[in-house]
Amino acid sequence: MTREELQKRSGIIGRSKAIRDLLDVVLQVAPTDVTVLIQGESGTGKELFAKAIHIASKRADKPLISVNCGAIPEGLLESELFGHVKGAFTNAFGDRKGYFEIADGGTLFLDEIAEMPLTTQVKFLRVLETKEFMPLGAEKVKKANVRIIAAANKNLEEEVKAKRFRNDLYFRLKAVMLYIPPLRERRDDIILLAETFLRDFVKRNNAKEIIIDHSGFNALVSYNWPGNVRELKNVVETAATLSKTGILTAEDFVPHFSKPAALPEGSQNLPVHMKISADELDRELIYRALIEIKKDLNELKEIARNANNGGSFDADEIIPLKELERRAIENALKQTQWNKRKAAKLLGINERTFYRKLHEYGIAK
Repeated sequence: MTREELQKRSGIIGRSKAIRDLLDVVLQVAPTDVTVLIQGESGTGKELFAKAIHIASKRADKPLISVNCGAIPEGLLESELFGHVKGAFTNAFGDRKGYFEIADGGTLFLDEIAEMPLTTQVKFLRVLETKEFMPLGAEKVKKANVRIIAAANKNLEEEVKAKRFRNDLYFRLKAVMLYIPPLRERRDDIILLAETFLRDFVKRNNAKEIIIDHSGFNALVSYNWPGNVRELKNVVETAATLSKTGILTAEDFVPHFSKPAALPEGSQNLPVHMKISADELDRELIYRALIEIKKDLNELKEIARNANNGGSFDADEIIPLKELERRAIENALKQTQWNKRKAAKLLGINERTFYRKLHEYGIAK
């Protein structure tokens, strides 16, 4: 497999020397079963490199399972990783496979590994060393042939010194280390990334052609991107959504930067960018989703009423927000075949909030 083929299949975008060198390392280590530790700031694309390793490996025809250790509450993480048997704890109404068993023969990508509790780290280390694990409440040991790729946006050496991460686990994980540089250290890729994100946005939304002018490119390349590639994608898509002319200039981008940036002359009247917390953003997104669901329900009821020649069907029925939220979560789980990670993305909320909602409504499988 060539570097270009791997980029196309994995979705990694970039022509900078840093990206080319990383892809060469991926192609070298992928055919082995060696554990890989990927480090880099949030939003640099660590999951894409994990995907690339899997694609180029001999396990490519088996599943790649991604787990965000920081998004799953401490009390649920062991069950998610190792599974459980019926009666292992309250609400354990049946046996459930964990991610190790689901990924058997394939690759398990553990993102935000630094957030894994110390008690779970001990059990995880045993699995790494023996390929054996025991579901919660079980009496028999199971085996799993799984390749481990871990990622962290924290400095694990510092976490070890602070006694928040086990030294033996750190050395076991870092057989091969990949460092994904932040976007500000590979500015050569910014224009290519922006053009790709814009082209995908236009295609996905069947929109008219949108272009970025010279001042727009200058603004993008000059900014430091603390949120890295993820922030760049959000800024480009937001600017494209709000564009009225089809030409994106510096004035279209700068208000959406997460940190203050210099504005071109004559741009003093740009709207002020307001920063909000993650929890506020989660609430805003879920309320928007609920409003859309309510709108869809009312439209369906109106159709039903018309079909019944103006019968007594009540299109103005009031449904409590809690009930709408529960239905939204259940529908998202059904549509994603109970893939919690995908369901959370579908609803537009982070995984930690999603797991909290599952517990709140007693939704389990």
